[in-house]
Amino acid sequence: MNRRHLLLAAPALAALPRPGLAQADQRPAITIAVQKVVNSNTLDVLREQSNVGERVFYSSLWEGLIGRDWLGQLGTVPGLATEWRRLSDSAVELTLRRGVMFHNGDEMTSEDVVFSFSRERMFGSTLATAQGRTIPIGEGMPAPRPGKELPPEVPAVARRSWPALERVEAVDRYTVRFHNATPDVTMEGRLSRYGSDIMSRRGWEETSSWLEWARKPVTTGPYRVAEFRPDVSLTLVAHDAYWGGRPPLRQIRFVEVPEVSSRINGLLSGEYQFACDIPPDQITGIERNRAFEVQGGTILNHRLIVFDKNFPALRDARVRRAMTHAIDRNAIVESLWAGRTVVPRGLQWPYYDQMFHADWEVPRFDLAEARRLLREANYRGEPIPYRLLNNYYTNQNATAQVMVEMWRAAGLNVQIEMRENWAQILERSPTRAVRDWSNSAPFNDPVSSLVNQHGPNGQQQQVGEWTNEEMNRLAVELETGTDRARRRAAFRRMLEIAEREDPAYTVLHQNATFTAKRRDIAWKASPAFAMDFRPGNFGA
Repeated sequence: MNRRHLLLAAPALAALPRPGLAQADQRPAITIAVQKVVNSNTLDVLREQSNVGERVFYSSLWEGLIGRDWLGQLGTVPGLATEWRRLSDSAVELTLRRGVMFHNGDEMTSEDVVFSFSRERMFGSTLATAQGRTIPIGEGMPAPRPGKELPPEVPAVARRSWPALERVEAVDRYTVRFHNATPDVTMEGRLSRYGSDIMSRRGWEETSSWLEWARKPVTTGPYRVAEFRPDVSLTLVAHDAYWGGRPPLRQIRFVEVPEVSSRINGLLSGEYQFACDIPPDQITGIERNRAFEVQGGTILNHRLIVFDKNFPALRDARVRRAMTHAIDRNAIVESLWAGRTVVPRGLQWPYYDQMFHADWEVPRFDLAEARRLLREANYRGEPIPYRLLNNYYTNQNATAQVMVEMWRAAGLNVQIEMRENWAQILERSPTRAVRDWSNSAPFNDPVSSLVNQHGPNGQQQQVGEWTNEEMNRLAVELETGTDRARRRAAFRRMLEIAEREDPAYTVLHQNATFTAKRRDIAWKASPAFAMDFRPGNFGA
């Protein structure tokens, strides 16, 4: 068209609707202030197995075949699979939900599920052994290609999640079967746990490296990654083809604001709509302003400290036992948490149902017993380093300072050593002795916590802090046994070993998480770290 034609056509063009204005997205965008977005600077659910990762991943970005009721009691519900059934003690068949679209527009099929549990994606070149034989994980699937090598943390987590997975079979386009090399009564729970989430095979193949993919994974969740700035922010935008309905938000932006006061001030000023990780002593002050409220409470996560039994002063189990008896846990709950959490019955939760030991107790607070054990162990006041991050956990620094004084009263010389990140916390060195941690219960069986974190494939043994031969034998029995009574007895014996006889850790209190928000926003907090912004859980 020449200039004359353009001028003549201008009025007609002006009369046409302007898509950018006529179809403007009226959904709100929100900003959430968090202490940390992710620890690993990646968005790979297997690399980022953290409390902060759960908050930004689940219900927003990543989804599994079997989901969790994030707004209820966290039981299992249909997710990317509509139904499942047991074929045997070691096999489960699932029917996939039809019409589930990835963020790249592809439909999810059994091919994507098989790939999500393949050697290339999960296990790398590592091998597993069960009952004396090597398990050919992902047989027929390629190992990682050059440039797509997995960081060691990914197969390490995969082994904890699926220690005996043999293969995943695509029966047809919408049916898959999971085959385990050993009997496993917890396979449905493993399918619902962190890390058993589904990704697009094409999304993986179109990236040149694991890191490129891990900064912008292609998944099925109601929101997709728009921008990820490590150590700064994560911006998610609505995935309008989401199988669960149109997301209620146009955009969610998580921003890192390490200081509690800055998160609260930003909320009150309107800069943020949500502020996470609120300490209990700040709740009353926030709610004095009737425009704001704080939601939250206890979750399926326990705060604990972990021992490295290779440290000279901790080789004698009596010193570790003394440390467990010198802690007044109830005083910590009342003074630092204003009674808003509880001291649990060890590393277990009532939702374990018949596997739960209601009569179990954490080591009692008994200074006389702690001193007696130290005398027997001939402890002479040698310094014991205690590694922790700067308030990664709510009240972390204050709790550590209180415990150091409690230990001092028993005659223990524990010295706090601040670290900048988790790599420094876990680093093997002559000064690794005691560290902070927390353990969750991703599904309702002790395999999900005690075995997963402290058993032979658990992180504590993988990093070389602790091991116990009897504990490891019992872990195998718990993972592969099908007799409930025997499994329950094995679990109790494992608690006796890991919490009393040869302490691997000691539980401090049940964790709790509190989120502040504008009162006029209709949103319900989950009894977990996860923040649910799916259809039906946001309004203003």
